[in-house]
Amino acid sequence: MDPADLIQRFPRLYHMAADGSWPGIAQHGLLSATALLDLFEITDPLRYQLEAQRRPESRVIQHPVHGQAVIRDNKPLLESRLAGCLQGGMTPEQWYRLLNRRTFFWPTRKRVETLLAAYRGAPQIVITVSTERLVAAHSDAICLSIINSGATRPFARPRGPDTFTPLDAFDFDARKRYGHTAIAELTVDYAVKDMLSVTERVDQHFPDGASAPLWTP
Repeated sequence: MDPADLIQRFPRLYHMAADGSWPGIAQHGLLSATALLDLFEITDPLRYQLEAQRRPESRVIQHPVHGQAVIRDNKPLLESRLAGCLQGGMTPEQWYRLLNRRTFFWPTRKRVETLLAAYRGAPQIVITVSTERLVAAHSDAICLSIINSGATRPFARPRGPDTFTPLDAFDFDARKRYGHTAIAELTVDYAVKDMLSVTERVDQHFPDGASAPLWTP
């Protein structure tokens, strides 16, 4: 896919994070679960539980220097459905590890709003990122997915080693007819350390539907 096509079709990307997480993200970057476990020096057996298994609830991890951070649950990945939709010989453990090494961005506001609704019981933050700046800095680490890779409901769509396609290998022409649903996720491998340079704004969203600006450059 030509990066210019991605930027034109999806000029902004969105990431939802736990309330209170922005100071850590501003300091360390947007870290994948794996990168966060590395930073917080989490070892087995807790690391195995968080990185290689289903997380039915979000988990708070602690570090004497870095304080605390939240690793989001992955309860939309139902074990009963996951094994049946994996391809290429992948096991559920391998799939969890694959997902946990990525940082995720939604290409449309609609997808963000769906996720906000799922977590409406507590405040959340939404980080709006410039696609142009993110691509300029991380094009070699970007992969695209046409499915919500972290959910097996309402549909357990097939997934496996080829679910995440590098930006330069993604066949966007074959997906153009789907419009703004052509891409479900944009991921960056491991971490986006320079979040302050690619972020346009951060907003805090409340359970009653209200929102307020939290940070702008």
